[in-house]
Amino acid sequence: MRGVVVQDHHVVVVGGGFGGLQLVNDLKGAPVRITLIDRRNHHLFQPLLYQVATTLLATSEIAWPIRSFFRDRPEVTTLLAEVVGVDSQAHVVMLKGGTTIAYDTLVLATGATHAYFGHDEWEPVAPGLKTLEDATTIRRRVLLAFEQAELESDPAIRDALLTFTIVGAGPTGVELAGIIAELARTTLPKEFRNIDTTKARIILVEAGPRVLASFDQVLSSYAHKALEKLGIEVRTGKPVTSCTAEGVTIGETFVPSRTIVWAAGVQASPAAAWLGAPSDRAGRVVVDKELRAPGKADVFVIGDTAAVMRDDGSPVPGIAPAAKQQGAYVAKVIWAKLSGQPAPGPFHYRHQGSLATIGKSAAIIDFGWIKLRGWLAWWVWGLAHIYFLIGVRWRIAVAWSWLWIYISRQHSARLITQRETMREE
Repeated sequence: MRGVVVQDHHVVVVGGGFGGLQLVNDLKGAPVRITLIDRRNHHLFQPLLYQVATTLLATSEIAWPIRSFFRDRPEVTTLLAEVVGVDSQAHVVMLKGGTTIAYDTLVLATGATHAYFGHDEWEPVAPGLKTLEDATTIRRRVLLAFEQAELESDPAIRDALLTFTIVGAGPTGVELAGIIAELARTTLPKEFRNIDTTKARIILVEAGPRVLASFDQVLSSYAHKALEKLGIEVRTGKPVTSCTAEGVTIGETFVPSRTIVWAAGVQASPAAAWLGAPSDRAGRVVVDKELRAPGKADVFVIGDTAAVMRDDGSPVPGIAPAAKQQGAYVAKVIWAKLSGQPAPGPFHYRHQGSLATIGKSAAIIDFGWIKLRGWLAWWVWGLAHIYFLIGVRWRIAVAWSWLWIYISRQHSARLITQRETMREE
């Protein structure tokens, strides 16, 4: 009878991102039932999301139906639903609509969204980049800006339409700026008659002293110069103080800009509030050394939802490899508990390197023991991302798209699929 009891152990995983999927994959063969809940039906390869926003890739090349991963795993139930709360005393997860799901072990991998530092009113005019919907919104606004500029007779309005501002110079901001610059300078010039797309202004704003602050100073400086070589205006040392439909204020200087993209900060999901757990400034649950919510032995928190400290006291970065390592670790803890074996030691994050690309043929890579920049780094960056894509079909599709763009200089995903009145407002 003991085996029957263990077999009924129910693991509920909230979030189908990198951490959640890694956990479910590593529990294959374990004596458990698994319910995986996500409010979207797809897993998103977020590191390439900016390429959808900037017309390089189609949505179907970086996202896959979650159900398709577990079609041969009868112990895994996938639910398209939104979690709105957790009752850790009753051991239930509450779904929007009133449904509750009981759990024996709960893993929260609910990710993060944009943070506007107390100015949520900026979101409608300065969308962030976390979902496919965000990416298609940004792509639509970028393309419509060129289209409206082609029709505009007022030089001041035309200049504002051709000014693109990216707020935040981390990897996402740098990558967005680089591709928008290449779109304007290389792909579009021969397609418009009334405007010169090569004169579009791309402004990258960073409140801190340098771009890509998490990278080595030498690599950061290289990235800054590479961005300027692409014609991007890099403004550091002053924060954005206002965003409106008419433009952006940097420090005290107003810049007319009809397209603004937010890449400056993240805010964790409300998991800490659900659990009544302590959180950091970004709202992430402060977990213990085994990635458990404090005082809740059966609740784990991983990925962007968790504030995890490294051995040296620095935070574990919110990147895909970190989430995957955390998912794999929690799977080991669950396996050990169910098999009566000693639990693994505390979680230790193994940093595998930092990567960022700057346009079509330059990148920087910091593996710690080796640092690369330029053309060679761009190829290593590309191979690394193709390797981590799920499935041979999508690896081939993305590799072919990149090869075509490299040879032809034409972006293939430039359809405006949903008309938006581009701030006639």
